[in-house]
Amino acid sequence: MDRRHFLKSSTFFTIAAATGTLTACGSDNKPSSGSDNPSSDAGKPPAGTFAFAQGVASGDPRADSVVFWTRAIASAGGTAPVAVQLQISPTSDFAALAANVALQAVSDHDFTVRAKVTGLKSGSTYFYRFIAGSDVSATGTAKTAPAADAANDKVRFAWFTCQDWTVNHWQAMSLIAAETDLDFVVHVGDYIYETVDASFQAGAAEPAHGALKLPNGQPLPGGVGQYASTVDDYRTLYRTYRTDSRLQAIHQKFAMIPIWDDHEFSDDCWQDHQTYTNENTQQTARRRSATQAWAEYMPIDWSDVKFDATNPSFANISIYRDFHYGKLVHLVMTDERMFRDDHVVSEAAVAQAQGHDPINGSDSVGARYFVQKPVLAQFDAIDTAAMGRAPSILGTEQTAWFKNTMSSSTATWRVWGNEVTLNRMQVDLTSMAQPPYNAVYMVNCDGWDGYPTHKQEILGYLKNNNVSNVVAITGDLHAFQCGVVTDPATSVPVLVDFVTAGISSTSFYNYLKAGAQGTPLAPLVLTPTVFDGVLQGNNPDFKYVDHDAQGYASATVTAGAFSVVFTKVKPLNSDGTPPADPLLKRTRLTVASGTKTVVVEQL
Repeated sequence: MDRRHFLKSSTFFTIAAATGTLTACGSDNKPSSGSDNPSSDAGKPPAGTFAFAQGVASGDPRADSVVFWTRAIASAGGTAPVAVQLQISPTSDFAALAANVALQAVSDHDFTVRAKVTGLKSGSTYFYRFIAGSDVSATGTAKTAPAADAANDKVRFAWFTCQDWTVNHWQAMSLIAAETDLDFVVHVGDYIYETVDASFQAGAAEPAHGALKLPNGQPLPGGVGQYASTVDDYRTLYRTYRTDSRLQAIHQKFAMIPIWDDHEFSDDCWQDHQTYTNENTQQTARRRSATQAWAEYMPIDWSDVKFDATNPSFANISIYRDFHYGKLVHLVMTDERMFRDDHVVSEAAVAQAQGHDPINGSDSVGARYFVQKPVLAQFDAIDTAAMGRAPSILGTEQTAWFKNTMSSSTATWRVWGNEVTLNRMQVDLTSMAQPPYNAVYMVNCDGWDGYPTHKQEILGYLKNNNVSNVVAITGDLHAFQCGVVTDPATSVPVLVDFVTAGISSTSFYNYLKAGAQGTPLAPLVLTPTVFDGVLQGNNPDFKYVDHDAQGYASATVTAGAFSVVFTKVKPLNSDGTPPADPLLKRTRLTVASGTKTVVVEQL
């Protein structure tokens, strides 16, 4: 199977051509069959027979196509297919239809449908809705991309990540939906969290987000909380998350380009392995269940990537892909979980060295977090010798695709949709801590720092091939960061990494503060300001950090500059309710074309 294979079942993915010649009868309030004969509405089931409880969505916009999505169910339940029509129009009254597509929502795909409509006009806004019987969905809007050779003068988009249902609030989504001129939005992963009631999810959540229940959830090691195990579990999470009106509003207003990170399957996962314990248990059936639910609920263009539910491999899907927005922006989305090798430092080896259980224990500290730099280099060399190549995040095939895509791009800005941090995060404790802790530590080895040879390979390639104006848009860390990323071999600046904080997930600072209590690291996390200062002092390439934050990021791109705004939101009110006015602070960070210099402004 090559990258351009897609699942050909018409009940899963439909491709239809826009005609631009259909005349619709009826109005906004009366669903139309797209026929000139009004009597064709006769005999339809009455209103209320069907429901679109998860709203509508669009995604993967290109110059001549968009993918449209919904979930349509019979209000009375049952497993019978639901006949659905997708209507697309250049006007909000649907007086004329650009396309009218017949679809079937079936139980095999949790009654979700998706259709790619081709032949649309570039750089244009379309209105769309779904009809089942006499029931009409909300009306959504989606904007096609400008043609790849178009001389466009501006692109605007937002990106967000880490929306844990069970902690804090989702009011940052209200601010995204209120943006007025976004061309599209990007989700860089952790759209759901696979765990319920885990120890790291102990914080308060807004009242609108009730307790989650998994139909087949399995107990997390340690006895606190459950994790999603079956396709029904993962579908339950997506169904529930998509009932939030604020998330629905984003999908309804903007086409989304999504990628996944770890929590769509399992925390800190690699390939089909979970990392809840040092054993890193392989769970192929669970990985495939997570994949299927993600594929069902994301508005992906499956004609450009692959998904084969009949393939028994865990790697039955490939989602890395790219998008052109005129001559200005080339957006390159990578998958940094499905093809990555195991974390370089073995959790089991760390456990054995410390006298811990190498199978049932959990030694993420020392293996994935706060890893001594010499230990990381030692294991990187050992793994390279064993595999005949360096441990990789992207995998061999995706690495070659990424290099070719980036080096052949002719766009002004090459934007890398990147899940885990590229910014270096190290802390030197050689003069601050007692042996054996007096060493240089890499803070987060689940990110690119944890694969040092592979990171150097990617950055060195971009530098040596003069791939300029590269910016990364990143998530995962639960913090705002902006840093200049240099080629480790030469210290030459290569790109700028913009990391957005999570929508609601507990901040990186609070995770570290909780984990550092009673250890030599405790003084480093005394306050958020202290921790920010420690990281900036140890990593001078940082231009801005805020590790105790929730929010999102947006970008305004012109030929002369790539400008990012970090939008930080307020925490829950003291009574546990979400703030009605959630905005706390906005910070603008701007990089001029042809430079790696970041200008920071408080708005």
